[in-house]
Amino acid sequence: MSLSTFSPRNAVLLLIIVVIATLRLLSFIDMGPLTYFTPLGAMALFGAAYFSGHVKPYLFPLLTLFISDLILSFTLFAEFRTGLLYSGWYWTYLAFALMTVAGKLILKKVTITRIILATITATLIHWLVSDIGACVVENKLTLPFYLNRLVTAIPYELRFLGGTAFFSAVMFGIFELAQKKYTFLKPVKANN
Repeated sequence: MSLSTFSPRNAVLLLIIVVIATLRLLSFIDMGPLTYFTPLGAMALFGAAYFSGHVKPYLFPLLTLFISDLILSFTLFAEFRTGLLYSGWYWTYLAFALMTVAGKLILKKVTITRIILATITATLIHWLVSDIGACVVENKLTLPFYLNRLVTAIPYELRFLGGTAFFSAVMFGIFELAQKKYTFLKPVKANN
């Protein structure tokens, strides 16, 4: 199926991702303890599991992330903006793309066990890649500094893990239930 073919299934998948990205934006309004209880990992895994092809699983979740980052960059985090986004944004996007790759590999069949494995893998990818990015941005890429960054990031990554687990449960749960009720949401089988 080409990118130009946009089915009702794809529209529903994208709608779920957009709604979750909107919740991400709303979490920043009060800057409370759940601000970094983020759905980013869940968005990457969800797109990887359900969008077909080689472009859509990456494009739609990344585009949604980019739009929500733009909104944050020009509103709540304008003081931290460097160009369009924040410093080192490309490391977050690299981690997001790698989470999608992991999701494509792990979630070929959607099961609770595979979602849990994908959630843990996505968190590890985010933790390792974004902290390398932070070291590069600060021009301090040394093993001791990187290890220190990994340790200090543990509280944030625990929230990332929790957010990925919670939002994955919501996103996957809603779509799996919807597929059972509405047959047009089921994937189209290829003719052999």
